[in-house]
Amino acid sequence: MIMQDFSVDLDKPLVFQVGHLGEHYQEWVHQPIVSKEGPRFFANDFLELLTRTKWWAIPVIWLPVVCWCLTMSVGMGRTIPEVTVMVVFGVSLWTLIEYIIHRFLFHIETRSYWGNTAHYLLHGCHHKHPMDGLRLVFPPVPAAILCILFWNLVKLTATPSTTPALFGGGLLGYVVYDCTHYYLHHGQPYNNSAKSLKKYHLNHHFRIQNKGFGITSSLWDIVFGTLPHTKTLGKCS
Repeated sequence: MIMQDFSVDLDKPLVFQVGHLGEHYQEWVHQPIVSKEGPRFFANDFLELLTRTKWWAIPVIWLPVVCWCLTMSVGMGRTIPEVTVMVVFGVSLWTLIEYIIHRFLFHIETRSYWGNTAHYLLHGCHHKHPMDGLRLVFPPVPAAILCILFWNLVKLTATPSTTPALFGGGLLGYVVYDCTHYYLHHGQPYNNSAKSLKKYHLNHHFRIQNKGFGITSSLWDIVFGTLPHTKTLGKCS
């Protein structure tokens, strides 16, 4: 049930509140609150803990899995150059998946109670609180569930000896993506390419949120016509 003229209380757990905003949710969630202190999501302490992840947990947990996958393909007879090609392909494929998920899932427009609630948990929380350092990377538990799904998808389209390397490459792409995303929000880049990428991403958050969906690269924004105007990018600090 959607409550008329509902107002979110930021001092209370947010997840089960935001759904009541109904058609006003999209406007509310795209008005960022710039604070390193993140909101509370759930009243339950265990559920709340699952929503908070240190950035370094991503490489610590997933890079050993990447190495294990590559070792599997080598053990099945694939050469190092062959595995390298598969990894490059997997990383490249991830950049497309990254773009598609960000554009078509994370930025889906919702109005219903449960639609708003799900969107807030997936990505809306990040747009509302873009500097929340404990909710910038994807929590390991749902990531593990998605890994099982993606593993089986790769398995359907690849041979047994190539599946681990392709999956490992995609997983490596994900690790780079999540670590890059954290850095773009909290790092202080010194070289021009990193500065440009940070400006590019912050422009997506604070100026034109329906464009600039790439995180690690603007390639797919160029391909699919969602590249923000150069002048708009130049204004973002």
